[in-house]
Amino acid sequence: MNWEAFFTLHQDIPREGPGSDTATRQAINRLPALPEKPAVLDLGCGPGKQTLVLAWELGVPVIAIDFHQPFLDQLDRAVAAQGFSTLITTRRADMGALDFPPQSIDLIWAEGSIFILGFKPGLENWSRFLKNGGIVVASELAWLTDDPPAEVLSYMTAAYPPMTDIAGNVALAVEAGFSVLKHFILPSEDWWTEYLTPLGERAETLRARAESDPDLSQVLEEHDRESDICRRHGDSFGYVFFLMRWGQ
Repeated sequence: MNWEAFFTLHQDIPREGPGSDTATRQAINRLPALPEKPAVLDLGCGPGKQTLVLAWELGVPVIAIDFHQPFLDQLDRAVAAQGFSTLITTRRADMGALDFPPQSIDLIWAEGSIFILGFKPGLENWSRFLKNGGIVVASELAWLTDDPPAEVLSYMTAAYPPMTDIAGNVALAVEAGFSVLKHFILPSEDWWTEYLTPLGERAETLRARAESDPDLSQVLEEHDRESDICRRHGDSFGYVFFLMRWGQ
């Protein structure tokens, strides 16, 4: 993967993965009671649409972490425009190498980002920062059928080898020391409205440039393939929100 070409395509789109404000709120509404002043992290926040919803709905400070500074800059602009500067702080960091004190965090939010570390490795990595009874909310790609078409099985096996089904992710969470409180499947339209559709529109503006840029051309081809698979086989897989409690 040429990351420069990847970020050229992914510049200035609403989200860096499937999701919606509605789905974020649904996950928030399923949370158990939090402490009066919870310590909250949004890991792999991207441009931070869910961060804004999280801060607004919870009414508490949120630290939003991503490794790509332009995403944080995009979120900072939204924070300033919406008057959230007292609630949201952005920080450039590797979410797999955090430096928070052990057992200091009440809630970790990770919409569409835990795949970077892997579902179980991510939970194991982050668990040391959680207070006993702390919560992780993560959305993760999962099979929604026991018998996916051969084409999509081949594609997903190459794109994300650790991918499993909902029961498999529940088992991985338990192995990592978590109890799964609730889970729900992201609606299929949440793949398109703020992710694949704007990404496709951005891709069209880059076609001419890609003719003389092999790395960008490859990234556009990969985007086209992903969109095609989602359009034709989107009922075979999806993102699933998992609400998980550490240690209890």
